Amino acid sequence: MKKQSVFLALIILLNLVSVGFTSLASAAQQPNILLIMSDDHSTRGLSIYGSYRNTTPNMDRLAHQGMRLTQCFAVNSICGPSRAAIITGKYGHKNGFRRNLLRFDGSQTTFPKLLQKAGYQTALVGKWHLSRNDAENPPTGFDYWNILPGQGDYYDPDMFDMGERKSHKGYATTIITEMGLEFLKKRDPDKPFLLMVHHKAPHSPWGYTAKHESMYDGKTMPEPPTLWDDYATRSEATRTAQRSPMASLTASMQNDEWATGRLEDGGTTDPVKLKSLTYQKFLKDYMRTVASVDDSVGALTDYIDSQGLKENTIVIYTSDQGFFLGEHGWHNKRFFYEDAIRMPFIVRYPPEIKAGTMSNAMALNIDIAETLLDFAGLSIPNEMQGRSLRPIFQGEQPDDWRTSMFYRYYQGTGVPIHYGVRTERYKLIRFHETDEWELYDLHKDALEVNNVYSQASYSSVVRQLKSEMKRLVKELEVGDSDLEEFVPNLPGTD
Repeated sequence: MKKQSVFLALIILLNLVSVGFTSLASAAQQPNILLIMSDDHSTRGLSIYGSYRNTTPNMDRLAHQGMRLTQCFAVNSICGPSRAAIITGKYGHKNGFRRNLLRFDGSQTTFPKLLQKAGYQTALVGKWHLSRNDAENPPTGFDYWNILPGQGDYYDPDMFDMGERKSHKGYATTIITEMGLEFLKKRDPDKPFLLMVHHKAPHSPWGYTAKHESMYDGKTMPEPPTLWDDYATRSEATRTAQRSPMASLTASMQNDEWATGRLEDGGTTDPVKLKSLTYQKFLKDYMRTVASVDDSVGALTDYIDSQGLKENTIVIYTSDQGFFLGEHGWHNKRFFYEDAIRMPFIVRYPPEIKAGTMSNAMALNIDIAETLLDFAGLSIPNEMQGRSLRPIFQGEQPDDWRTSMFYRYYQGTGVPIHYGVRTERYKLIRFHETDEWELYDLHKDALEVNNVYSQASYSSVVRQLKSEMKRLVKELEVGDSDLEEFVPNLPGTD
C-alpha cells in the first residue's frame, strides 16, 4: 500500500513537471510584437517600394531582413475607420466605426485585449484617433497608453498619459518614439509584450524637424504622370472631388495653412504654374515628414536588436492607409483607387520569415488582428472577418486564399460615398449619390485613368464583378439598414 502511494505521488509529480515544462515552452514560443504605424504613408513614399522621390533607409533595411507585401489594402481608406478595422479585425459595419469622429465601442473584442488577457504586456503610444475626445473614450486592452488628443500637434504636443493631460516639448514623432523606447526599457523581461507605436506623421499639415528642414532644397521633385489628369472618362463624383479642398492639391493649398506657411507663388494666377508650385511644396513637406518616421523605425529596431530580442520579436511597419501624392491631381485618400487603399506593410520575424522576400498575395488591414493572435497561439474569435497572414509570411499561399476584396467609404466629405470590389485584375466602383459606375482593367490601366464600364467588350466582366460584389456583401453580412444604401440589391445582378 505504501509503495502504491509513493508510485502515485511520483506520477502526479511527473505530470506537474510536464505541465510546467509545456507552459514554459508555450510562453517561450509567444513572440514579442512591435507594431509601428504611421498615418497616410503612401507606398510611393518608400524607396523599398520603388519611390523615385525619396529614400527610407531604415524601412528598407527592415524589408531586407524580412518580407514586403505589395498588395495590402485598407477596406475603408480613412484614418479612424481603418484603425478600428485593424484593432478589431472587422469591417466598419461590424465594429461600428464607419466614419471619423464617432465614438469607438471599446467594450468589443480587440486583439490587444486578447493578448493582454493571455499575459502580454500591452502598450499604445501616439495616435489613437477613435473618438471625438480621446480622454473621454480611452483605449482599452492596454496596460499603458499615452495618446495624442484627436489629430494632435507636431510641435510641443499635449498627450493623455493614462488619462492625464500633459504637455511635452519637442517634435511629436521624436516624443512618441522615446515613449516607445521607455516602455521597452521598463517592461518585465519575463513576459511577452505588444507595443503599438502610432505616429501622427506624415498626416497633414506636414511638420518636420530642423534636421530635415533643408532636405530636397534645390531639387525638383518628379511629377507623377497623372498629376494633370483630365478625368475625361471618369464620373462626375471624381470631377467634383477635384474641386474640393479635401482632395485637390490646389484647392487645399488655397484653404489650408501648411506647416511652413502659404505657397510662395509670387502672386501668380496661372493655374498651371500654381499647380506645379503647389505640388513641389507639398511633396517636399510630406517627404521631410516621412524622414522622421524612418528615423523612428531605425531607433526602435536598433534597440530591439541591441537587446537580443530580434529572434523573438515580430516587427511590423505599416500605415493606416495609402495617400495620393499628386496622383490624379490629388492629395488625401478616401477614394477606392490604388494610391489611397494600398498600404505599405513590412514584417520581420527571423524564425518564420525568410529575409528579403516579397509577397503579391492580397492582404487586408482586417487581417492584422488574426495574424498576431495566430502568432501568439491564441484562438481567433469567430466575429473577426480577416485571415491570418502567417502562411503568406512563410511563403506558402493557401489554395483558397482570397482573390477579391470589398471596399466601403462612408464619410461623404469632399469625396462622395462609394463602394466597390477589387479582384486581382479588375476594380468596379459605384458612387452612391450620383449612381455612377467605374471599371478599371488594372493589367492594362495600372494608373486608373480609363473607365471602361460602358464599353461593350467589358460587359461580361461587369456582370461577373457585380456578382462577386454581391457574394462578398453576403459573406461579410453587409446590411447597413441605418443608411440609404442598397448594396444587397445591386442592379445588374438579377
